[in-house]
Amino acid sequence: MDRSSPIKAAISFAIAIVVVLGLAGVASAQNRAPLKAETSVDLNLVLAVDASGSVDNSRFALQNQGYAAAFRNPKVLAAIRAGALQTIAVSMVQWTGPTLHVVVVPWTLVNDQRSAAALATAIDHAQRQIFGGGTSLSGAIDYGVIMLTASPYRGTHRVIDISGDGSNNRGRAVEQARDEAVKMGIRINGLPILTLEPDLDQYYRQSVIGGPGAFVISARNYDQFADAILRKLIAEISQTRFGSQKFALK
Repeated sequence: MDRSSPIKAAISFAIAIVVVLGLAGVASAQNRAPLKAETSVDLNLVLAVDASGSVDNSRFALQNQGYAAAFRNPKVLAAIRAGALQTIAVSMVQWTGPTLHVVVVPWTLVNDQRSAAALATAIDHAQRQIFGGGTSLSGAIDYGVIMLTASPYRGTHRVIDISGDGSNNRGRAVEQARDEAVKMGIRINGLPILTLEPDLDQYYRQSVIGGPGAFVISARNYDQFADAILRKLIAEISQTRFGSQKFALK
């Protein structure tokens, strides 16, 4: 009797198993749905809207109306179309305290008049979700980072657009949040509303904004918010770099 026959049989069995498993893997790979390529955009933009106690409902409405009107303005769409990919992705977050954040408009692609109008409508319909809880600019930045990291779109640029009418009074130091975001390649631009703190624009320049080309465009009051946010969005989308110049409406 050939003593090697059990060994040969075992080897043949092992080879057969490997072949079967390999064929099964090929069949599984063939049947698996192809992975979708990640959509690239010129800009991933988080709009962080102040909903703290100092922002009453009429002031909050002026903010929302300003954002919506801006995306209906043909100058914003022209800025989008001037980009290399002619597409941006936008989300909107309401913020107050360190852990009080609500996404009211999820990530939305904007690349033509219809999608810009749809985003404006979504902003119009976004109800206020939080009321008070302090003013945590650091918390807003931290949550903006989370939003950008989780975006389903790959942005050439990543920006947190933060607006508010007060300095940081809750949570960790805003400078720390800013510096960590900037290290991740995220730019933070600011729109301070000077109704309550006339020097808030200087505070934003020193402590809030960050990253190459970061800038501040301020509004003296809520009535000027719509004009300010229009200018700011055009600048952000077109990647205009204002540096540290002062941009308060005349």
